[in-house]
Amino acid sequence: MGYILRRLLATLPVMAVVAVVVFLLIHLSPGDPAALIAGDLATGEDIEKLRTALGLDQPLWQQFALWLGRLATGDLGISIFTQVPVTRLLAQRLEPTASIAALTMLLTLLIAVPLGTLAAYRAGSWIDRLVMLFAVQAFSVPVFMIGYLLVYVFAIQLPWFPVQGYSRIADGVGPWLRSLVLPCVNLALVYIALVTRMTRATVLEVLHEDYIRTARAKGLGVLPVLGHALRNAAIPIATTIGVGIALLIGGVVVTETVFAIPGVGRLVIDSVQRHDYPVIQSVLLISAGVYVLINLLIDLSYRLFDPRIQY
Repeated sequence: MGYILRRLLATLPVMAVVAVVVFLLIHLSPGDPAALIAGDLATGEDIEKLRTALGLDQPLWQQFALWLGRLATGDLGISIFTQVPVTRLLAQRLEPTASIAALTMLLTLLIAVPLGTLAAYRAGSWIDRLVMLFAVQAFSVPVFMIGYLLVYVFAIQLPWFPVQGYSRIADGVGPWLRSLVLPCVNLALVYIALVTRMTRATVLEVLHEDYIRTARAKGLGVLPVLGHALRNAAIPIATTIGVGIALLIGGVVVTETVFAIPGVGRLVIDSVQRHDYPVIQSVLLISAGVYVLINLLIDLSYRLFDPRIQY
């Protein structure tokens, strides 16, 4: 319990640094949201009045202090352009992003771990070389290029799936899954390649340990031996999967843009183009918090794989 408390307290300075960096990067970047809102026909006086109404004329330290004060009460602010609370905007966009992330990681786990284990067991064979060739290619090709190729083949040439858009789960599980197949496959390929390579390397190392040779000498079958090896190789694999979950945040932005999915990623792109400070700050801060939380959960999960680890 003391370890968990120390780790939670250690996240506070990390989040504080993230908050400062995010705020400064956004507010010091070129562009004036007041000028964008006012339009091309607005005068300098009109723009200045709008800046005052939005609170953008205040010193940066004062704007930062006001932002932190609102965060302390759970208030993420109000969008400059839509005048809608940021929490409501995020709630409206959360389902598509969460659906893509969940199904992507499910595909990754179901494919990458068995594939990497098989490649390790058949190391040096044509199966191993084929799996590694797939992993290298999937990891090297840009996500957006794979997305456009999937759309061309499976949505235009073979109209099996919609070209773009998202069907909410309330409209039916079938349409919901059809709208997610291409985006999830597009995003999952990179993480399948990453986890497959890590699984192969880790399991291959474990398979050369003395206790694995002893298990084989006792007459254990292939599946029990691989299960035993996989359990002992689980810590680095779990770490890679956790990092992959955190990296999904960046991948979702590209995928939602390619497939025109109205999720948090598209919200970020639109907000950056319009310099919507409250939305950008909130999304980046929440993303950093999710990343820190995932790393904490990974550390805590190590004891599940190795009881010798004590906290």
